[in-house]
Amino acid sequence: MLSFCHMKKTIRGSPLRIVSLAPSATSILCAIGAKKLLVGVTKWCADVAPVNELPRLGDCWHMDAVDKILKLKPSLVIGSVPYKQETLAKLLEHPLSFLATNPRTLADIENDIRMLGQIAGRPAQAEHLVIRMRQQFASIARKGSSESKLRAYCEAWPNPRISSPPWVAEIVSICGAEMVLPAGQKVSDEQVRSAQPEVVVLAWAATGDNANPQRSYQVAAWKDVPAIRNKRVYVVRDELLNTPGPPLVAGAKQLFRIFQKAVTRGKKR
Repeated sequence: MLSFCHMKKTIRGSPLRIVSLAPSATSILCAIGAKKLLVGVTKWCADVAPVNELPRLGDCWHMDAVDKILKLKPSLVIGSVPYKQETLAKLLEHPLSFLATNPRTLADIENDIRMLGQIAGRPAQAEHLVIRMRQQFASIARKGSSESKLRAYCEAWPNPRISSPPWVAEIVSICGAEMVLPAGQKVSDEQVRSAQPEVVVLAWAATGDNANPQRSYQVAAWKDVPAIRNKRVYVVRDELLNTPGPPLVAGAKQLFRIFQKAVTRGKKR
């Protein structure tokens, strides 16, 4: 879903120089063979794309990042929601274009892939990526159990407690389970307790695989939640579920393995 686009005429007819402030955009551009257009990325992009040799920016929405971005002489800056209005305003004082995406669903992500393919001059490659991801998701879905679906709660942040984005709920379904709380929203301990998830998956933003299951086991309100009682709290690297692009395929495969493991453990009880 396109959130904000400020495209200036100077972008057309000139070689593109892209600074990507969004790991999702970086992963998509690399996957469609447009890596050569990138002149700068964030420090998180290397987790999802082969961009170690490119200049890296830190926290890209602080005002002191603008000068670092401008030194790379970009014609296009790609970001994502949320962004700081004052930082964006400072950027747009200069002759460059700005694009921010805000996908919510797998369909939105496919549209973003196609949009970036058009911008990069690689529409066919973008469409091939969309088809390939669909095929990989379909392959996972075919392996799913026909039995009653596991009840899952996936968490993007612990304090305040926020459930994983809507596309994760779709992937959970692809993997043969069901998300038992609204996706991409603040939720309370009581809501999780009432939902009675059989599996809890932690994919805390910007933490890699350092989410701490013990914090879930120590929530007093959750002591009778099946996932807690049966020790079924799992960690998935955050970039595999929180990057709306090609990394989601690896995230889906890991979720599928987690759910299959939980089902197997449940049968043994």
